[in-house]
Amino acid sequence: MLIDLLDIQPEVAAALADGRPVVALESTLISHGLPYPRNLEVAIASEAAVRASGAVPATVAVHAGRLMVGLDEAALMALAIAPAGSVRKAARPSLAGSLANRGWAATTVSATMIVAHAAGVSVFATGGIGGVHRGALGGSATAPAAPATFDISSDLEELGRTPMAVVCAGPKAILDVPATLEYLETRGVPVLAVGQSDLPGFYARSAGIVAPSSVADIAEAALVVSAQLGLGIGAGILVCVPVPAREALPDDVARDAVDRAVADAASAGIGGPALTPWLLARIAVLTDGASIEANTALIVNDARIAGELAGHLARA
Repeated sequence: MLIDLLDIQPEVAAALADGRPVVALESTLISHGLPYPRNLEVAIASEAAVRASGAVPATVAVHAGRLMVGLDEAALMALAIAPAGSVRKAARPSLAGSLANRGWAATTVSATMIVAHAAGVSVFATGGIGGVHRGALGGSATAPAAPATFDISSDLEELGRTPMAVVCAGPKAILDVPATLEYLETRGVPVLAVGQSDLPGFYARSAGIVAPSSVADIAEAALVVSAQLGLGIGAGILVCVPVPAREALPDDVARDAVDRAVADAASAGIGGPALTPWLLARIAVLTDGASIEANTALIVNDARIAGELAGHLARA
Protein backbone atom coordinates (compact mmCIF):
# COMPACT_ATOMS: atom_id res chain seq x y z
CA MET A 1 0.00 0.00 0.00
CA LEU A 2 0.98 3.62 -0.53
CA ILE A 3 1.57 4.33 3.16
CA ASP A 4 4.04 1.44 3.36
CA LEU A 5 6.24 3.14 0.76
CA LEU A 6 6.65 6.40 2.69
CA ASP A 7 10.01 7.51 4.08
CA ILE A 8 9.14 10.50 6.27
CA GLN A 9 12.09 12.59 7.42
CA PRO A 10 12.34 12.54 11.26
CA GLU A 11 11.79 16.30 11.61
CA VAL A 12 8.65 16.09 9.47
CA ALA A 13 7.39 13.01 11.33
CA ALA A 14 7.88 14.72 14.68
CA ALA A 15 6.02 17.84 13.55
CA LEU A 16 3.11 15.77 12.27
CA ALA A 17 2.97 13.75 15.49
CA ASP A 18 2.92 16.96 17.55
CA GLY A 19 0.27 18.65 15.39
CA ARG A 20 2.68 21.36 14.27
CA PRO A 21 2.31 22.93 10.79
CA VAL A 22 3.98 21.20 7.84
CA VAL A 23 4.12 22.36 4.21
CA ALA A 24 4.78 20.02 1.30
CA LEU A 25 6.95 21.26 -1.58
CA GLU A 26 7.34 19.70 -5.02
CA SER A 27 10.69 18.70 -6.48
CA THR A 28 10.22 19.13 -10.25
CA LEU A 29 11.28 22.77 -10.02
CA ILE A 30 14.67 21.47 -8.86
CA SER A 31 15.20 18.83 -11.53
CA HIS A 32 13.20 20.20 -14.45
CA GLY A 33 12.20 23.79 -13.73
CA LEU A 34 15.37 25.82 -13.28
CA PRO A 35 19.07 25.45 -14.17
CA TYR A 36 21.78 24.81 -11.57
CA PRO A 37 22.60 26.59 -9.27
CA ARG A 38 19.38 28.62 -9.30
CA ASN A 39 17.30 25.48 -8.83
CA LEU A 40 19.12 24.65 -5.59
CA GLU A 41 19.00 28.27 -4.41
CA VAL A 42 15.22 28.44 -4.93
CA ALA A 43 14.66 25.08 -3.25
CA ILE A 44 16.65 26.17 -0.20
CA ALA A 45 14.96 29.58 -0.16
CA SER A 46 11.52 27.95 -0.34
CA GLU A 47 12.29 25.71 2.63
CA ALA A 48 13.66 28.72 4.52
CA ALA A 49 10.48 30.70 3.75
CA VAL A 50 8.35 27.89 5.17
CA ARG A 51 10.47 27.84 8.33
CA ALA A 52 10.30 31.63 8.65
CA SER A 53 6.52 31.29 8.72
CA GLY A 54 6.74 28.86 11.62
CA ALA A 55 6.17 25.62 9.69
CA VAL A 56 8.30 22.62 8.75
CA PRO A 57 9.10 22.09 5.04
CA ALA A 58 8.68 18.65 3.48
CA THR A 59 10.04 18.51 -0.05
CA VAL A 60 8.70 15.40 -1.78
CA ALA A 61 10.51 13.12 -4.24
CA VAL A 62 10.85 9.46 -5.26
CA HIS A 63 14.09 7.58 -4.72
CA ALA A 64 15.09 3.92 -4.73
CA GLY A 65 11.51 2.75 -4.82
CA ARG A 66 10.48 4.89 -1.85
CA LEU A 67 8.30 8.00 -1.47
CA MET A 68 10.42 10.61 0.28
CA VAL A 69 8.63 13.17 2.47
CA GLY A 70 11.31 15.65 3.44
CA LEU A 71 14.75 15.83 1.81
CA ASP A 72 18.11 16.59 3.39
CA GLU A 73 20.74 18.83 1.80
CA ALA A 74 22.45 15.92 0.05
CA ALA A 75 19.20 14.84 -1.58
CA LEU A 76 18.40 18.39 -2.72
CA MET A 77 21.89 18.63 -4.21
CA ALA A 78 21.52 15.26 -5.96
CA LEU A 79 18.36 16.46 -7.68
CA ALA A 80 19.89 19.84 -8.51
CA ILE A 81 23.00 18.54 -10.25
CA ALA A 82 21.58 15.37 -11.82
CA PRO A 83 22.42 15.07 -15.54
CA ALA A 84 19.63 16.11 -17.89
CA GLY A 85 17.21 13.26 -18.50
CA SER A 86 18.37 11.17 -15.54
CA VAL A 87 15.55 12.26 -13.20
CA ARG A 88 12.03 11.17 -14.10
CA LYS A 89 8.93 13.30 -13.66
CA ALA A 90 6.45 11.60 -11.35
CA ALA A 91 2.78 12.49 -11.78
CA ARG A 92 -0.22 10.29 -10.95
CA PRO A 93 0.04 8.38 -14.27
CA SER A 94 3.81 7.85 -13.93
CA LEU A 95 4.17 7.36 -10.17
CA ALA A 96 4.20 3.55 -10.35
CA GLY A 97 6.79 3.57 -13.13
CA SER A 98 8.96 5.96 -11.13
CA LEU A 99 8.84 3.66 -8.12
CA ALA A 100 9.64 0.60 -10.21
CA ASN A 101 12.58 2.37 -11.88
CA ARG A 102 14.17 2.78 -8.41
CA GLY A 103 16.15 5.86 -9.42
CA TRP A 104 15.37 9.49 -8.69
CA ALA A 105 12.04 10.96 -9.75
CA ALA A 106 10.85 14.47 -9.04
CA THR A 107 7.21 14.91 -8.10
CA THR A 108 4.85 17.19 -9.98
CA VAL A 109 1.77 18.75 -8.40
CA SER A 110 -0.36 15.61 -8.66
CA ALA A 111 2.25 13.21 -7.29
CA THR A 112 3.23 15.60 -4.51
CA MET A 113 -0.41 15.85 -3.45
CA ILE A 114 -0.78 12.05 -3.40
CA VAL A 115 2.34 11.49 -1.32
CA ALA A 116 1.84 14.45 1.04
CA HIS A 117 -1.77 13.50 1.74
CA ALA A 118 -0.74 9.92 2.51
CA ALA A 119 1.76 11.30 5.03
CA GLY A 120 -0.85 13.48 6.71
CA VAL A 121 0.19 16.87 5.27
CA SER A 122 -2.70 19.14 4.29
CA VAL A 123 -0.93 22.21 2.81
CA PHE A 124 1.22 22.22 -0.32
CA ALA A 125 3.03 25.13 -2.01
CA THR A 126 3.93 25.26 -5.68
CA GLY A 127 4.59 27.93 -8.29
CA GLY A 128 1.62 27.49 -10.59
CA ILE A 129 -0.65 24.58 -11.34
CA GLY A 130 -1.00 22.88 -14.70
CA GLY A 131 -4.37 22.96 -16.41
CA VAL A 132 -6.15 23.01 -19.75
CA HIS A 133 -3.65 23.81 -22.49
CA ARG A 134 -4.54 26.16 -25.30
CA GLY A 135 -6.07 24.12 -28.09
CA ALA A 136 -6.95 21.23 -25.78
CA LEU A 137 -10.62 21.66 -26.65
CA GLY A 138 -9.99 22.22 -30.36
CA GLY A 139 -8.93 25.28 -32.32
CA SER A 140 -6.80 28.18 -31.19
CA ALA A 141 -6.08 31.76 -32.12
CA THR A 142 -3.32 30.64 -34.48
CA ALA A 143 -5.06 27.48 -35.78
CA PRO A 144 -8.86 27.83 -35.57
CA ALA A 145 -9.54 24.51 -37.32
CA ALA A 146 -7.04 22.44 -35.34
CA PRO A 147 -8.44 19.25 -33.75
CA ALA A 148 -8.75 18.95 -29.98
CA THR A 149 -5.60 17.69 -28.29
CA PHE A 150 -7.24 16.99 -24.91
CA ASP A 151 -3.97 18.14 -23.34
CA ILE A 152 -5.19 18.64 -19.78
CA SER A 153 -2.89 18.35 -16.78
CA SER A 154 -3.48 15.63 -14.19
CA ASP A 155 -3.10 18.44 -11.61
CA LEU A 156 -6.77 19.31 -12.13
CA GLU A 157 -8.00 15.77 -11.55
CA GLU A 158 -5.86 15.52 -8.42
CA LEU A 159 -7.33 18.71 -7.02
CA GLY A 160 -10.75 17.16 -7.53
CA ARG A 161 -9.93 13.96 -5.65
CA THR A 162 -7.33 14.75 -2.96
CA PRO A 163 -8.30 16.96 0.03
CA MET A 164 -5.41 19.38 0.24
CA ALA A 165 -4.88 23.13 0.17
CA VAL A 166 -2.63 24.05 -2.76
CA VAL A 167 -1.05 27.49 -2.57
CA CYS A 168 0.11 28.88 -5.92
CA ALA A 169 0.28 32.03 -8.05
CA GLY A 170 -2.60 30.82 -10.21
CA PRO A 171 -2.63 28.53 -13.24
CA LYS A 172 0.50 28.82 -15.38
CA ALA A 173 0.15 31.72 -17.78
CA ILE A 174 0.69 29.56 -20.86
CA LEU A 175 -2.63 27.78 -20.27
CA ASP A 176 -6.22 28.39 -21.30
CA VAL A 177 -7.01 29.95 -17.94
CA PRO A 178 -10.81 30.37 -18.35
CA ALA A 179 -11.12 26.70 -19.41
CA THR A 180 -8.94 25.68 -16.46
CA LEU A 181 -11.28 27.50 -14.07
CA GLU A 182 -14.29 25.84 -15.68
CA TYR A 183 -12.67 22.42 -15.27
CA LEU A 184 -11.95 23.10 -11.60
CA GLU A 185 -15.54 24.20 -11.06
CA THR A 186 -16.80 20.98 -12.66
CA ARG A 187 -14.59 18.96 -10.32
CA GLY A 188 -15.89 20.88 -7.31
CA VAL A 189 -12.62 22.64 -6.46
CA PRO A 190 -12.94 26.07 -4.80
CA VAL A 191 -10.54 28.71 -6.14
CA LEU A 192 -9.64 31.59 -3.82
CA ALA A 193 -7.70 34.75 -4.64
CA VAL A 194 -6.03 36.27 -1.59
CA GLY A 195 -5.98 40.04 -1.18
CA GLN A 196 -7.54 40.93 -4.52
CA SER A 197 -10.62 40.22 -6.60
CA ASP A 198 -8.73 39.22 -9.77
CA LEU A 199 -7.20 35.79 -10.25
CA PRO A 200 -3.39 36.10 -9.99
CA GLY A 201 -1.70 35.78 -13.36
CA PHE A 202 1.42 33.80 -12.48
CA TYR A 203 4.09 36.16 -13.90
CA ALA A 204 1.69 39.10 -13.51
CA ARG A 205 -0.38 40.26 -10.57
CA SER A 206 -3.61 39.72 -12.50
CA ALA A 207 -4.76 37.22 -15.11
CA GLY A 208 -7.38 39.73 -16.26
CA ILE A 209 -10.13 37.47 -14.92
CA VAL A 210 -12.20 37.90 -11.77
CA ALA A 211 -11.48 35.03 -9.41
CA PRO A 212 -14.35 32.67 -8.54
CA SER A 213 -13.93 33.68 -4.87
CA SER A 214 -11.70 36.09 -2.99
CA VAL A 215 -10.68 36.69 0.61
CA ALA A 216 -9.01 39.62 2.30
CA ASP A 217 -6.04 37.80 3.78
CA ILE A 218 -4.58 34.42 4.64
CA ALA A 219 -6.43 34.26 7.98
CA GLU A 220 -9.73 34.47 6.12
CA ALA A 221 -8.46 31.96 3.58
CA ALA A 222 -7.70 29.55 6.42
CA LEU A 223 -11.36 29.62 7.49
CA VAL A 224 -12.48 28.58 4.00
CA VAL A 225 -9.73 25.96 3.71
CA SER A 226 -10.65 24.47 7.09
CA ALA A 227 -14.31 24.27 6.08
CA GLN A 228 -13.49 22.69 2.70
CA LEU A 229 -11.15 20.04 4.10
CA GLY A 230 -13.55 19.39 6.96
CA LEU A 231 -16.39 18.48 4.62
CA GLY A 232 -14.85 15.11 3.86
CA ILE A 233 -15.92 15.21 0.21
CA GLY A 234 -12.48 14.51 -1.20
CA ALA A 235 -11.80 17.68 -3.21
CA GLY A 236 -8.95 20.03 -2.53
CA ILE A 237 -8.89 23.81 -2.66
CA LEU A 238 -6.73 26.22 -4.65
CA VAL A 239 -5.40 29.27 -2.80
CA CYS A 240 -3.97 31.82 -5.25
CA VAL A 241 -1.62 34.60 -4.17
CA PRO A 242 -0.13 37.14 -6.60
CA VAL A 243 3.56 37.31 -7.41
CA PRO A 244 5.33 39.98 -5.29
CA ALA A 245 4.89 43.40 -6.88
CA ARG A 246 8.60 44.13 -7.17
CA GLU A 247 9.26 41.13 -9.43
CA ALA A 248 5.89 41.00 -11.20
CA LEU A 249 5.72 41.57 -14.94
CA PRO A 250 3.26 44.25 -16.06
CA ASP A 251 0.03 42.55 -17.06
CA ASP A 252 0.27 43.54 -20.74
CA VAL A 253 3.94 42.54 -20.99
CA ALA A 254 3.25 39.09 -19.53
CA ARG A 255 0.27 38.42 -21.80
CA ASP A 256 2.08 39.64 -24.91
CA ALA A 257 5.10 37.43 -24.17
CA VAL A 258 2.90 34.39 -23.59
CA ASP A 259 0.88 34.98 -26.76
CA ARG A 260 4.03 35.43 -28.83
CA ALA A 261 5.63 32.31 -27.37
CA VAL A 262 2.51 30.23 -28.06
CA ALA A 263 2.43 31.48 -31.66
CA ASP A 264 6.14 30.72 -32.07
CA ALA A 265 5.62 27.19 -30.74
CA ALA A 266 2.82 26.59 -33.22
CA SER A 267 4.99 27.84 -36.08
CA ALA A 268 7.84 25.58 -34.97
CA GLY A 269 5.58 22.55 -34.57
CA ILE A 270 6.38 22.17 -30.87
CA GLY A 271 3.88 20.08 -28.91
CA GLY A 272 3.40 17.29 -26.39
CA PRO A 273 5.66 17.02 -23.33
CA ALA A 274 8.21 19.36 -24.93
CA LEU A 275 5.74 22.25 -25.16
CA THR A 276 5.73 23.62 -21.61
CA PRO A 277 9.53 23.81 -21.12
CA TRP A 278 9.89 25.27 -24.63
CA LEU A 279 7.31 27.95 -23.91
CA LEU A 280 8.84 28.87 -20.56
CA ALA A 281 12.29 29.17 -22.13
CA ARG A 282 10.91 31.25 -25.00
CA ILE A 283 9.08 33.59 -22.59
CA ALA A 284 12.33 34.07 -20.67
CA VAL A 285 14.01 35.18 -23.92
CA LEU A 286 11.14 37.48 -24.88
CA THR A 287 11.20 39.17 -21.45
CA ASP A 288 15.00 39.39 -21.18
CA GLY A 289 14.95 37.07 -18.18
CA ALA A 290 12.32 39.00 -16.24
CA SER A 291 9.96 36.01 -16.30
CA ILE A 292 12.59 33.90 -14.51
CA GLU A 293 12.90 36.50 -11.76
CA ALA A 294 9.12 36.59 -11.40
CA ASN A 295 8.94 32.79 -11.35
CA THR A 296 11.54 32.39 -8.62
CA ALA A 297 10.00 35.17 -6.53
CA LEU A 298 6.52 33.70 -6.68
CA ILE A 299 7.76 30.20 -5.76
CA VAL A 300 9.38 31.47 -2.57
CA ASN A 301 6.44 33.75 -1.77
CA ASP A 302 3.99 30.86 -2.17
CA ALA A 303 6.07 28.81 0.26
CA ARG A 304 5.95 31.63 2.81
CA ILE A 305 2.19 32.05 2.48
CA ALA A 306 1.67 28.29 2.69
CA GLY A 307 3.59 28.25 5.96
CA GLU A 308 1.30 30.95 7.34
CA LEU A 309 -1.77 29.04 6.18
CA ALA A 310 -0.54 25.81 7.76
CA GLY A 311 0.03 27.70 11.01
CA HIS A 312 -3.53 29.02 11.05
CA LEU A 313 -4.89 25.54 10.39
CA ALA A 314 -2.75 24.00 13.14
CA ARG A 315 -4.01 26.56 15.66
CA ALA A 316 -7.67 26.18 14.68
